Amino acid sequence: MKVSDILRVKGGTLYTISPDAPLSQAVQTMAELDIGSLAVMEYGELVGMLTFREVLHTVARNGGNCGTGSVRAVMDDHPMSCTSQTDLEQVRPLMLQKHSRYMPVMDERMLMGVISFYDVAKAVVEAQNFENKMLKAYIRDWPEEEAQPADKA
Repeated sequence: MKVSDILRVKGGTLYTISPDAPLSQAVQTMAELDIGSLAVMEYGELVGMLTFREVLHTVARNGGNCGTGSVRAVMDDHPMSCTSQTDLEQVRPLMLQKHSRYMPVMDERMLMGVISFYDVAKAVVEAQNFENKMLKAYIRDWPEEEAQPADKA
């Protein structure tokens, strides 16, 4: 299964923000949309990712509030990414190894979407469920062997 399969099911909605936007605006947007990340775009290019992880670290450093800083000050400016043709078997270990919950999907310099660890896990479970159904159907339809006469001793 490829990343493109996830993007096809997920749809083309992208949630973005400018790096110069106030962090409080980003937090408000993430809360209103019930999303865990925003792609940070500048002049049509991805320059970073803002996830709830960066927000929580900032809130913890600022004694419980997000402060008056910009998205640029706290975003991950070197997010790990993949392409739409990357196989999920490559994506899963990368996300686990880097503790990354969100990964931008790039086509050269163009952002095609963002996949989450949830999206990946859901796709794997659905593929396994389909495979299980096919195996059970195959076993159910297994041709019966003709009864063999018992050996007489």
